[in-house]
Amino acid sequence: MNFIRRVHPELRSALQHMTPFVLPGDLESARQIPQPPRNPSDRVTIQDRMIPGADGRDMLLRVYEPTDRDSKAAPALLWIHGGGFVMGHPGYDDNLCLAFAEAAGCVVFSPDYRLAPEHPFPAGLEDCYAALVWINRSAASLGIDPTRVAVAGASAGGGLTAALALLARDRGGPSICFQMPLYPMIDDRNITPSSRELMHPAVWNEYNNVAAWEMYLNGQTEDVSPYAAPIRATDLSGLPPTYTCVGQLDPFRDETIEYVARLAQAGVDVEFHLYPGGYHAFEVAVPEAEVSIRARNEYIQALARALRRR
Repeated sequence: MNFIRRVHPELRSALQHMTPFVLPGDLESARQIPQPPRNPSDRVTIQDRMIPGADGRDMLLRVYEPTDRDSKAAPALLWIHGGGFVMGHPGYDDNLCLAFAEAAGCVVFSPDYRLAPEHPFPAGLEDCYAALVWINRSAASLGIDPTRVAVAGASAGGGLTAALALLARDRGGPSICFQMPLYPMIDDRNITPSSRELMHPAVWNEYNNVAAWEMYLNGQTEDVSPYAAPIRATDLSGLPPTYTCVGQLDPFRDETIEYVARLAQAGVDVEFHLYPGGYHAFEVAVPEAEVSIRARNEYIQALARALRRR
């Protein structure tokens, strides 16, 4: 298969400028990639707060709040950053969270959850659950409508989103009105055709995916929890309405499609978009491409629709 020929024409040139990295050896250098410049905004304020993490230690929670909020309780979004469970920080998604806050009129919360391999599963997921519980318990003081709290994330953040929806359902935890796991990392087994057919060194590929899962699961391969790899869940009923998307050339294509089909079969309302020629996180890699703008606008507007007052 000629990967380059299948890539959307607007997305090809960026592949030449991406720095290949190989996990786990390049993990520390990958963690040092500079965060993108933050777009100035006079419509949203950004504040860092410290809240208790799942281990009782302080955890950074970045808060994006619209400046034109009225007196009514606002909807909220818990945004979970990506990075293969081993990299990432809320700051990498500042501009996207600003866009969410502006378009949906919501307060966005993004936790700096613990990362593997230093903190394997379930540390990161439990930190995200702690953030969800904190938002729910603090709703009155934050001016948040607890019936309109959504959860979303991309890649590993999408995997944590799907896992958090399962965990909150099974624990009888805080209500989640909508989940948006974008091109989610939800299957540790690497058994689908898409997980094995895409090996270009400049994009997320099978080799790095296997290494990231090994670090996240601390080497475990048997009896893996569905809260780690949500595709292993046998019951997807009772989950919140869902929006997701994936590029056709993304290693997570097949697991995303399976997840969408099983959600629909379980009676969960789901909207799904497949983008021809798109590799993993293409709208982040080439934000000015028409297909990237379309994909980003579609999931931002999906969130805005879901959080409108009912």
